[in-house]
Amino acid sequence: MVKLTMIARVTDGLPLAEGLDDGRDMPDAEFYKQQVKALFKNLSRGHNEASRMSVETGPYVFHYVIEGRVCYLTMCDRAYPKKLAFQYLEDLVNEFERGYGNQIETAARPYAFIKFDTFIQRTKKLYQDTRTQRNITKLNDELYEVHQIMTRNVQEVLGVGEKLDQVSQMSSRLTSESRVYADKAKDLNRQALIKKWAPVAIVLGVVILLFWARKKIY
Repeated sequence: MVKLTMIARVTDGLPLAEGLDDGRDMPDAEFYKQQVKALFKNLSRGHNEASRMSVETGPYVFHYVIEGRVCYLTMCDRAYPKKLAFQYLEDLVNEFERGYGNQIETAARPYAFIKFDTFIQRTKKLYQDTRTQRNITKLNDELYEVHQIMTRNVQEVLGVGEKLDQVSQMSSRLTSESRVYADKAKDLNRQALIKKWAPVAIVLGVVILLFWARKKIY
């Protein structure tokens, strides 16, 4: 069964719409919604590997589709057919683009298109029962295949983003530390030069001073 449906802008992870009634029968719905938001955050940082992917999480699977600037995601039971999940998302893509395609970039507040929930709920009902003739026909549709869509684990997907952030932070830290070390090295070189040539400069100064004084006297 389809459990959750969420739509977000890829560029910044801004949630645009979701199924308002989704997850009410799930005691841990909020936990999975937080995972979805973390996935959207990763996508906004450019950590997406494919425009279509399935991500396993506990007894469920997140299926997502990225079209243009928008990510359409649904969470289903593991036993729910992958083919139906992606066809459900394709239906959402087509309707959302038709109704809000020219407003996506200008959306400035979360859930700006929350009215899309009406279409989400109506479409979700069509896909809930996999045994209906309509869905059996879709499952047998050879024109729509999902074999090439990658399946990964949620810890792996989110971990990749975290590791990339850590590498980026480490790189920035090393760059900063390198600058500090370079400045310290310059100071040490300057001090070494002063120590090396200071006695010579003092002797030369004394000689010149004595020469000048002698010339004054005579």
